[in-house]
Amino acid sequence: MPDPLTQVVGLLRPSAPLSKLVTGSGLWAVRRADSGRPFYAAVLEGGCRLAIDGEAGIVLREGDFVLIPAAHAFTTTSLDPPRRAAPPPVEVAPGVFRLGAAEGPPNVRMLVGHCVFASSDADLLVSLLPRYVHVRGAARLTTLLGLVNEETRADRPGRDVVLARLLEVVLIEALRATAGPAAPSGLVRGLADDRLAAALRLMHDRPTESWTVAALAREAGLSRSTFFERFRRAVGVAPMAYLLAWRMALAKDLLSREAIGMAEVAERVGYSSASTFSVAFARHVGRPPVRYAIGRPAR
Repeated sequence: MPDPLTQVVGLLRPSAPLSKLVTGSGLWAVRRADSGRPFYAAVLEGGCRLAIDGEAGIVLREGDFVLIPAAHAFTTTSLDPPRRAAPPPVEVAPGVFRLGAAEGPPNVRMLVGHCVFASSDADLLVSLLPRYVHVRGAARLTTLLGLVNEETRADRPGRDVVLARLLEVVLIEALRATAGPAAPSGLVRGLADDRLAAALRLMHDRPTESWTVAALAREAGLSRSTFFERFRRAVGVAPMAYLLAWRMALAKDLLSREAIGMAEVAERVGYSSASTFSVAFARHVGRPPVRYAIGRPAR
């Protein structure tokens, strides 16, 4: 049976256009407003502060890893934030940036990167993930980011494929490190609940099945009402809304990647006819599947 988290990350199709080593000295601050652009960092030495708009501030220490799947506005500063505008980062060597004072011992050294999700349904898929991930003692993630940084700088055969696979592993490793009942609502929290995980895996494994809330509740070993409320609280959406979103994500991926007819797409995502599928797709996506397929980028 497929793992839902692996499927979601695989559909996101991550790539790494930017990876760098950053050091900071003295008092410094960097403000970013890269709306929707995934951001990650691993602290190698020292520490800093991260303030994501709308969230409590986080102190990052040596061995910490942070991932923001859809970074909006956030600020990174020295542990003692500056009281006035700080100078912008300076590139002191290819792929190496300095923050704050030009001289003096660094108070932080970290690997920082941005990635891009090539999926045409990235917004939906990212909505299933936590708003941010913070992992302490992330030795495995730091090693992986070191490999990402090295591969980004090298001009080796198969570079893009290697980077894509490394980033998939980084995302999965980071997300599963935060699994548990205290995780923010979303797919990761749902998978941490054994009862809900059984239903989620079935929806991902057999999207063509005529699932109902009652049928999924039976598979989860829960009453219909208990299952519905437990699923909604953990995952953040109702079971049928999640199933619809997953089917549409699969449909958009098929339409983007494969030259197949509407009837086959409809059958592969659980619809009895192309017309029924077309109506559901248009309502969910905002345009009919034929127009979506015509407008897809060439591959």
